Amino acid sequence: MKAMIFAAGLGTRLKPLTDSKPKALVEIGGMSLLEIQIRRLHRHGIRDIVVNVHHHPNLMRHFLETFNLPGLTLHLSDETTVLLDTGGGLHKALEFWSDDTPVFVCNVDVLTDLDPHQLLNRHQESRAQATLGLLSRNTSRLLTFDQNMQLTGWKNCDTGAKKGHPSAEDNTLAFCGLQIVQPSFLRKYSQPGVYSVIDLYLQTMDEERILGVDLQGIVWMDVGKPAELLAGEALMSQVLPGFNPS
Repeated sequence: MKAMIFAAGLGTRLKPLTDSKPKALVEIGGMSLLEIQIRRLHRHGIRDIVVNVHHHPNLMRHFLETFNLPGLTLHLSDETTVLLDTGGGLHKALEFWSDDTPVFVCNVDVLTDLDPHQLLNRHQESRAQATLGLLSRNTSRLLTFDQNMQLTGWKNCDTGAKKGHPSAEDNTLAFCGLQIVQPSFLRKYSQPGVYSVIDLYLQTMDEERILGVDLQGIVWMDVGKPAELLAGEALMSQVLPGFNPS
């Protein structure tokens, strides 16, 4: 398994911390969010990692060129000119994936204790093209899945907007920023440009297996706001065992 870390975001929710550094280099207990993610992936045996870059690209480039762990290969996917969102970002990263090894994809600002192989096992058992980690959490934007956990749609509970063909019998859960995708699926369907990969999944869900997996019970926190950074430090012993805050 390979991996990609979405780390190119502007980090507007973390201002003023992100005025002088990218969101990915904001720290929890003296360790940057990006280093936390890389160390977690490395601990689970993932050695080939793509990181996309946009905001403060020189700082990101320096980190990626100087950080090292045994056997680790880091690739920089340069989105300096245009921030591509998740769908466009994955399409651009295809240049680093010559075969069809599954790719675990995570957001840099999500803390979790999930073993990516837990998601990989379900992905391979179901022969899915993409497998999305899901949680029941407080958000207005939800995905819907049939009884076999095949994606059926998306809905916004605040506005009533819908995509796809969700039904009242469907399972309704929130995407948690953790997923596995096949490069062959991206080569077949993805295009250059700025768009969400969720929209790509919604466009292809009637032809391809787009699976949802309920990850209820894992440690999970979005640390995209300053107050959440402080709360996140209390989880670090579970997220990265052996972590010692500076």
